[in-house]
Amino acid sequence: MVLASHADGGSPVVTDEESSADESHKERIDRELSELLQGLRVMVTGVQVLFAFLLAMPFQSGFAKVDTSGHWLFFIALTGSASASLCFITPAVQHRLLFRTGLKEKIVHRANDLGLAGAISLAVAITAAMALVAEVMLDSWLAIVFGAAAALATCWLWFLQPILDLRRQAPADGTQ
Repeated sequence: MVLASHADGGSPVVTDEESSADESHKERIDRELSELLQGLRVMVTGVQVLFAFLLAMPFQSGFAKVDTSGHWLFFIALTGSASASLCFITPAVQHRLLFRTGLKEKIVHRANDLGLAGAISLAVAITAAMALVAEVMLDSWLAIVFGAAAALATCWLWFLQPILDLRRQAPADGTQ
């Protein structure tokens, strides 16, 4: 197995292509589950902060000044962050419930699907929260600008760039 070094001179890393040749199916599933759960741990921290902030908002004295469109933006952000929280936490709970049942591969596939659904929900929550804050602090048309900027950034960085990478890689690999 060939090890590559991090660009910063840190510890060696094994690429998927290099590790897959030397690992069994069980080892690959174990590694994939570990990587997925670690990624979800990172995402759940961010969504929990947003969710907690949103849960506290209606109890703030200034919330009464928010207009109807602001209430809708708040509700969309709250629903998106709640949905993202559920999606990001579910794989860990299911892993605990299905521990030693032989369903680890199913958990990996489900966790991947839930991670993507959670990312979409989080993108919606971030977009609505940005628009809400911009509407309250600035103006309605600026809420649209900031909301659109957040939506475009999450779409580009989280979804479109990786999809383009996959499309570019497919012809080079000879895979479809």
